[in-house]
Amino acid sequence: MAGFGGIDAVMLNDRSSPLSLLQTRRSGRPRDMVAPGPDAAQLDTMLTIATRTPDHGKLAPWRFVIVGADRRDRLAEVITAAYRAERPQAARLEIEALESFARQAPSLVVVLSSPKPESRIPLWEQELSAGAACMNLLHAAHAMGFVAGWLTGWAAYSDAVRDAFGAAPARIAGFVFIGSPSQPLEERARPDLGQTVSHWGG
Repeated sequence: MAGFGGIDAVMLNDRSSPLSLLQTRRSGRPRDMVAPGPDAAQLDTMLTIATRTPDHGKLAPWRFVIVGADRRDRLAEVITAAYRAERPQAARLEIEALESFARQAPSLVVVLSSPKPESRIPLWEQELSAGAACMNLLHAAHAMGFVAGWLTGWAAYSDAVRDAFGAAPARIAGFVFIGSPSQPLEERARPDLGQTVSHWGG
């Protein structure tokens, strides 16, 4: 049975097919992720896949920093100290939320946009490449049977938090949490193509 431009509909329903994987990937909430997370070899595979991203000029304008389980408490300290320095009147619940943020999910990769300002490649294109690397990492986690969530939040825009991972002009593109879902993921509404696709000149 053919369809979708000649692609077998059966293929789209096959969980192991590339198209099915792309169609079924969905982000998970890091706070709902449980063990097991990827082991070291699996995480290396995911990161290798993440680097297979469009990269004008072959600059590799991104970096990946793995935050191991034994470093989560230290990350919580870095984030809360930076927050208190910026907002001395922060309430207890705000601080507790930031501490919880750092300790979510079995695995955490901090993805840095690490542009090369001296390059002729526009900065915007280098930043887009970092975003594409994050997306590839999410797809790789899904393909390997895990769930992932790409978060930013206040910490991603804090220079003090960024400095714990790298110096300017690097920026935190996101915190990618990876683990196993504690419950089935619910599908969410997706944009209607009629609202997001147009034909130029039509």
